[in-house]
Amino acid sequence: MFRLHRLQLMAAGPRGARGGRDRGDVPGWVMIAVMTAALVIAILVPFRSTIIPAMTGAIQDMFGQAR
Repeated sequence: MFRLHRLQLMAAGPRGARGGRDRGDVPGWVMIAVMTAALVIAILVPFRSTIIPAMTGAIQDMFGQAR
């Protein structure tokens, strides 16, 4: 039994018994976060005078506050 497990680990290669799963692509996630923030800013800046009152009104309606 031990010998079979050892052979499986050797066959798995340098990644070991993790099954070859990567922990993720950090630069890719950073790029997605930056591009999302840029998209939000690109939408918010020209429509700021419309979006802010609409969101404020929606939040006030949600919590039952009078305008």
